[in-house]
Amino acid sequence: MHSPLKSLIQSGTKLWLDSIDPDLVRESFALGATGATSNPIIVSDLLKTGRFDRELQSYLKQGLTVEAATWQMTDWLVTQAEKVFLPIFERTNGNDGYVSFEVDPLIEESALPIQAQVEQYVELGRKWSKGHPNRMIKVPATPAGLAALTPLAASGVPLNVTLIFSKRQYREARERVLEGAKKLPNLDRFKSVYSIFVSRLDVYAENHVPTLSPTAQAQVGILNAKEVWFENCEFWRQHKTPLQQEMIFASTGTKKPQDKPWRYVAAFAGSDIETNPPQTNKLTEASGETFTKAIDKLPESAIVSEIHAKVDWVKLEKVLMEEALKKFADPQKALLKFVAEKAGA
Repeated sequence: MHSPLKSLIQSGTKLWLDSIDPDLVRESFALGATGATSNPIIVSDLLKTGRFDRELQSYLKQGLTVEAATWQMTDWLVTQAEKVFLPIFERTNGNDGYVSFEVDPLIEESALPIQAQVEQYVELGRKWSKGHPNRMIKVPATPAGLAALTPLAASGVPLNVTLIFSKRQYREARERVLEGAKKLPNLDRFKSVYSIFVSRLDVYAENHVPTLSPTAQAQVGILNAKEVWFENCEFWRQHKTPLQQEMIFASTGTKKPQDKPWRYVAAFAGSDIETNPPQTNKLTEASGETFTKAIDKLPESAIVSEIHAKVDWVKLEKVLMEEALKKFADPQKALLKFVAEKAGA
């Protein structure tokens, strides 16, 4: 039977699941997925199902604080996914088979000066990476997060730089990561990925750039991600490393009912990593489509010129970063409140 997801993988794409639900991880692994990512929204949704009450209760009974128990549960869930993908990590000598662990999103909301925030990112990144060879530490491309990349890379921590919306963020991230990697004894296990968000840019364009033509409106996220992909290929061609330093195409779930659910999946087929939501994978697998390499195909030149003439990329980055940090901070607060209620019960 034809498998669209397998055709996607055969085109050259690494498929990672945007979830650490143990059941979905096993299902996606069977379909050819080679990694997974997590974030506070995913962890919060999983714990609220009640499926992991026994594990959560065991941490609370140990006398851990609500916050400590919550992070131990996150660690446990990510570890279960890591076990599934560890054989891939070993077979590829560390080039694939990772699961991402996002450090505390509430760091950005703290009243701490930026240097203290940087130190927290570094401390937590090293802590949660230790003893987990196929765990990637997720750090946002904020001023504090970006500044933390050099010491983390110098510590040998595999990095997933997340919440990238603009070329400016991507360029600063890669430079800081490379600066840290150069301090390692060797680059044999140096691995970094850069998560460029896609669908949120199309939502932004619709809300903030109404003068774009309908065709251009639908191409903002795709064009930006592909241009960053071209830059990333060229940059690491000049700075060769044993392992691939790759792009992750994130936020690949469509937002409009009229769009085919695999629209972004098809656009980035052929290279690097796609982290698709479970529902996107499900609908893509049922689509009957065959995916071929499309990552290197840009929109027509008139569309490219229109987008660059009308989109204010500085404003876009600012608006989307503010929204993104809130989207991760609020679920983390809700999760802590939920665990506190469990502890009280």
